[in-house]
Amino acid sequence: MPRPRRIWPFGLLAIVALAAGILVATLGGDAARAPAFSSEPQFQSRPDLDPPELRVETLGRGTAPGKLFLAPKRKDGQSGPAILDERGKLVWFLPMRDGLRANDFRVQRYKGQPVLTWWEGRTGDKGYGQGTWVIADSAYREIARVRAGNGLHGDLHDITLTDRGTAYITIYDEVPADLSGVGAAPELADSGAMDSVIQEIDIETGEVVWEWRSLDHVELWESYAGPPRRNRFPYDYFHINSIDENADGDLLVSGRNTWAVYKIAKETGEVLWRLGGVRSDFALGKDVRFAWQHDARWLPDGTISVFDNQATPKVEDESAAVVIRLDERRRTARVVREYTHPDSVLSIAEGNAQALPGGGMLVGWGFAPRVSELSRDGELLFDLVMPEGTDSYRAYRHRWVGRPATKPALAVERDGDDVVAHASWNGATEVTRWQLLAGPSPDALRPVATVRREDFETELRATTDAPWVAVRALDGGKPLGTSAPQRAE
Repeated sequence: MPRPRRIWPFGLLAIVALAAGILVATLGGDAARAPAFSSEPQFQSRPDLDPPELRVETLGRGTAPGKLFLAPKRKDGQSGPAILDERGKLVWFLPMRDGLRANDFRVQRYKGQPVLTWWEGRTGDKGYGQGTWVIADSAYREIARVRAGNGLHGDLHDITLTDRGTAYITIYDEVPADLSGVGAAPELADSGAMDSVIQEIDIETGEVVWEWRSLDHVELWESYAGPPRRNRFPYDYFHINSIDENADGDLLVSGRNTWAVYKIAKETGEVLWRLGGVRSDFALGKDVRFAWQHDARWLPDGTISVFDNQATPKVEDESAAVVIRLDERRRTARVVREYTHPDSVLSIAEGNAQALPGGGMLVGWGFAPRVSELSRDGELLFDLVMPEGTDSYRAYRHRWVGRPATKPALAVERDGDDVVAHASWNGATEVTRWQLLAGPSPDALRPVATVRREDFETELRATTDAPWVAVRALDGGKPLGTSAPQRAE
């Protein structure tokens, strides 16, 4: 039987363990008490929020509509899902609590409505996620939580909601396996393997309605990740990292460590074809040989998008988002578009590629701490850089209207004859202006100043001796919400 060249003798666990060490979330939460800060808080009105300070280096014309969704993780400071506006300015941030961290934050649809989904959980000492998937409504309230069934734990890589009220999730399950036939050291031949598992979960009942396991359909020897040689680690030979369903109900599944994308028949679980890897069913055209890839997706025109890491270890010098056209009858595949960064970014792990209207691509570079939007012809339209030690597993653009169930936040102080207020409303997407209200009592306030929304937090100033103040969020002239009144002291 053919065997791939083993180019990483200890498999993916090393890089995942590195990620687990670097990407640690800290205490915090929208409803939790404010944490202690070693420096001045970023926001006067929300001193409990300390998101990573993200920098937009390129902001050009022609970007796709929609907010930016990512889940920054960092070693020091708060981590969690974040929404940015079209300029890259913060709109919403939810710090993870109790050492949890978040992944794969995006907009999907549930019961006909747009919802937010993200994974939150912990990464174990072997580098695999154990957690649950959160579904939240447009007011940022949790409306459902998806858990793996059959005694397993949901991994961090992917959740895909269906219009049937179900969710596909990724799972890793350590199982017995004989590794002697794939080159494991003799004393480690019984280390076992990581079985990559897909479960389809009924969201309301939690019932497992369908399950698929890689070891039932893909052989150990198809992997490019070498088996354990020095340490007793289960062999992560497949490493599932994305699931997508087409109109026929068939699944597209990415196996990072086999360098292959699989079309799977939903009814039988049979692998209908392999694209890439040692057993590719397609003759691969120039540049279709992806390696260590992530995020394989069906596109509306019948093509497939893939984030091609090309590392780790390095195979080529840069990562790319590629769009591949398949001829399933003739079994040929060719790249029709490729998107790379002008700085030749190489992402050692993580990453995604989201096709945008008009042929552009939003690329989350994973462990390379950038998020970029490129036009159909490859022009860099938007480029966001994260601080050192920070990354986001994926990034997306989505249209989103957020209307928080909370009230706007206010911090106020006196500066001589002036009242200075700082206003914010975590998650409110429709605020265009802020109004400062002042008066002799909490129930007798009137407008004294109106300014444009500046950023996540906006400063308002007015000359008044009124003892009570509040702020009101406006969409044009339409009131959206008012803060609780405070004394101006």
